[in-house]
Amino acid sequence: MYRTHNCGELRISEVDKDIVLAGWVQTIRKFGSITFIDLRDRYGITQLLFGEELTATLDSNPLGREFVLQVKGKVAERSNKNKNIPTGDIEVLVDSFTILNKSAVPPFTIQDDTDGGDDLRMKYRYLDLRRNAVKKNLELRYAVGRSTRNYLHEQGFMDIETPFLIKSTPEGARDFVVPSRMNEGQFYALPQSPQTFKQLLMVSGYDRYYQIVKCFRDEDLRADRQPEFTQIDCEMSFVEQEDVLSMFEGLVKRIFKDVKNIDYNEQVQRMTWEDAMWHYGNDKPDIRFCMKLANLKFPHYVFPAKQGDSGTIAGTDFKVFNDAETVLAIAVPGAAEYSRKQLDELTEWVKRPQIGMMGMVNIRYNADGSLKSSVDKFFTEDKLRQIANVAEAKAGDLILILAGREERTRKAMSELRLEMGRRLGLRKDDEFKLLWVLDFPLFEYNEENNRWVARHHPFTSPKPSDIETMISNDPAIADPEKYLEHPYANIKANAYDMVLNGNEIGGGSIRIYQKELQSKMFDALGMSREEANEKFGFLLGAFEYGAPPHGGIAFGFDRLCAILGGSESIRDFIAFPKNNSGRDVMIDAPASIDSKQLDELRLSLK
Repeated sequence: MYRTHNCGELRISEVDKDIVLAGWVQTIRKFGSITFIDLRDRYGITQLLFGEELTATLDSNPLGREFVLQVKGKVAERSNKNKNIPTGDIEVLVDSFTILNKSAVPPFTIQDDTDGGDDLRMKYRYLDLRRNAVKKNLELRYAVGRSTRNYLHEQGFMDIETPFLIKSTPEGARDFVVPSRMNEGQFYALPQSPQTFKQLLMVSGYDRYYQIVKCFRDEDLRADRQPEFTQIDCEMSFVEQEDVLSMFEGLVKRIFKDVKNIDYNEQVQRMTWEDAMWHYGNDKPDIRFCMKLANLKFPHYVFPAKQGDSGTIAGTDFKVFNDAETVLAIAVPGAAEYSRKQLDELTEWVKRPQIGMMGMVNIRYNADGSLKSSVDKFFTEDKLRQIANVAEAKAGDLILILAGREERTRKAMSELRLEMGRRLGLRKDDEFKLLWVLDFPLFEYNEENNRWVARHHPFTSPKPSDIETMISNDPAIADPEKYLEHPYANIKANAYDMVLNGNEIGGGSIRIYQKELQSKMFDALGMSREEANEKFGFLLGAFEYGAPPHGGIAFGFDRLCAILGGSESIRDFIAFPKNNSGRDVMIDAPASIDSKQLDELRLSLK
């Protein structure tokens, strides 16, 4: 056999035992007539001691880093123990060795603090995967998957596979399409999710379904996006929203316990979409810290904020605020002592193209209770104190204010809040806060096309109290500028997102299960009956045969793993990821195909 033990297994209890190890050479240290070698495999590192005779052999047959080596020898207690590794109390006195395979010099150092950049490591990903840091990420991913499967199995869920070659329905992100050789001029699409299939499984009576499944979207990439990604996809029959929330709170708490040994016993907070947008500026708020947004121009709770009410800043001559659609503030705790240099740097930060603001106003609420702002000539101290009160600032806080177009300013202030949370150490990787965001709008208005679009997807049910509003009203809009006055603008979706530390990790809804209501939804989205039947006739037909009430959720598996692993990028938790251009630089994909394949598919390239 190649080995009797792995390189992370031997302990002091195995002293004097004859063993065989195999692995990769991590380091070589020669001390006079003896040589120490660290042998590595997936399980750990064991120190080998080559005596005088074997060291002489190495002079004529040298070893190098990443050589694949087999050794036979006896376990001995180390004189200089290494408390940093589990095998640090022992070493192996080597009797004989065999070089199983030599290695070229690696293009980067295979250790945690590697000298390889991202591009180089992705090109040689099979070497990068040998690093302990990457191995730990994949072990965490495996642990999350194992915990998920165990929990869902215990809850009666059945793992059912659904197809990867389906029909294109390009309402959301772009589909990846696959030409069919046997059906000339026709194409499959890769699924963006198994949405319609899991609903069909509910119609078929499989009332608790799940998959840990690959999904595909042809969209621009960033750190938390990949063209192919993994979902924990789940669906249940005969449930209401509360049943789904309870079931999947249980799943995430189980994962916390199994993977991080965290007992998450506190109640998961719930927040409406409007609360999230008004107080945090986005629909996935990080609630590890407070620092809520204060609307100085329209302080009354309405979202979207009505225009025209000057609120807290009424009676001032500051044109920047007076001309802005919205003026937002946050009180940064304990930051009143920020230097002028720090404030200038923050102002430049909000001016970056990614943030897009023209500038920033600051107010120091000094420890002695006095107030000092960057716009003192426009504001009396009483007015500054009013602003401080609305922002819920305390002595020692720094108030930061942005003004401009409503949507851009809200997004910018949301980003500024998160940045200040990061700078103050309030966004801790080892602290986890779960949140349900509820009551999303069912529709968004697309001004370019003058029609409603589904905020979630076209199979999401309205809240039961809003079903009659949807059925009894015509979706057509006579005056596009008054779309907020249309009844559809106030319809709430029976939908929910789970947020963890400011990241959406899961989203779902109670589904439409009646043909009439589903047809009304397609009408609202501007689909003709012919188009709806062409794209979704199979689903509408299934609803005629006793579809049960059902709902579900899908978790972003890669993103969940990244958050639990303390990383901002899901690439670190995928064995063979793509780069930001959607390329696999290791195998050089995508790539051209030869003319014979194109001919078989009856395709030509422009």
